[in-house]
Amino acid sequence: MAKFRIAWLPGDGIGVEVMDATRIVLDRLDFDAEYIHGDIGWDSWCREGDAFPARTIELLGNVDAALFGAITSKPAKTAEAELVPGLRGTGLLYRSPIVRMRQLFDLYTCLRPIKAYPGNPLNFRDGIDLVVFRENTEDLYAGVEFAPVPQRLAETLSALSKNFAPFAGLAPDEYAISCKINTRKGSERIVRAAFDFAQKFGRKKVTVVHKANVVRATDGMFLEIAKEVAKGYPGVQLDDANIDAMTMWLLKNPFNYDVLVAPNLYGDIISDLCAQMVGGLGFGYSGNIGEKLAVFEPTHGSAPKYAGQNKVNPIATILAAKMMLEWLGEASRARALEEATAAVIAQGRVRTYDMGGSATTREMAEAIAAGL
Repeated sequence: MAKFRIAWLPGDGIGVEVMDATRIVLDRLDFDAEYIHGDIGWDSWCREGDAFPARTIELLGNVDAALFGAITSKPAKTAEAELVPGLRGTGLLYRSPIVRMRQLFDLYTCLRPIKAYPGNPLNFRDGIDLVVFRENTEDLYAGVEFAPVPQRLAETLSALSKNFAPFAGLAPDEYAISCKINTRKGSERIVRAAFDFAQKFGRKKVTVVHKANVVRATDGMFLEIAKEVAKGYPGVQLDDANIDAMTMWLLKNPFNYDVLVAPNLYGDIISDLCAQMVGGLGFGYSGNIGEKLAVFEPTHGSAPKYAGQNKVNPIATILAAKMMLEWLGEASRARALEEATAAVIAQGRVRTYDMGGSATTREMAEAIAAGL
């Protein structure tokens, strides 16, 4: 019997190719695992009306970790049109399976390392080494939205019209509402996770990213809780910045930052910005981590226009697998995998198209595997 059970979730588009490439590297490492395929993504939606089928949910409840490729998401009307004929008009609504997964399994920490590997021609600046902690289950991604607005809610807002003057008198179908929901528990545990990480790995500063000067209730609470949590970590400096200013200061002074922590939406924004500073989406990877399960993934999409061409960069997925190995306690294999990846980047002989080369997805994986 294998030591680990891994849910293998390729998804759609290039997700299949980058996952196949990553398997080459994991097999070279002699990683003792059973890989169990799970259906997820656009094909499942079109055929079954569910992008995250119950059988895949059950699978995730019985594995040690999961590796996830990429999924396709499309607007509601397009999603409806691409269902098999028998499912159209039945009231089915597409919802991102990765968002559902994060909430269903309480994968509240989205951990995104941001590292500029030497020799990468796409680095904004060499030496960048940041870590982003993004709250993963709440905020504007909570999924509580109204369009059109229900009559009862519209009447409640109308009664409060002195506070919502721009919306007074609007008909329910003339506006839409998305609720930003942050809890004290969710805010505290993501901030504590960031400070625990900083303390464990000798990071000197945690920067809280927010917009509390305008979004006073939710972001104000997040910042207030962060200040309380910081009191328990006297060796780690607390810093904070507005999300809009943060996008500017990260580009101007990336070396002023160490660990960043943010509510869901802001964390999504700054982690993609940070990923671009170290090579773009071909180098962006993350872990969705809870108490009992963790799902690791590249942060790029399914890129349908490149699907089947064997040309995209698999390094993000390979580094996601490295993070998975770390989480499973396979520290030596994780370290070997990162060192082999860094060596291929530094040597510069094998580069995919985004790096200015002509290597295929598979050739990049084989080069990293050879370094092992």
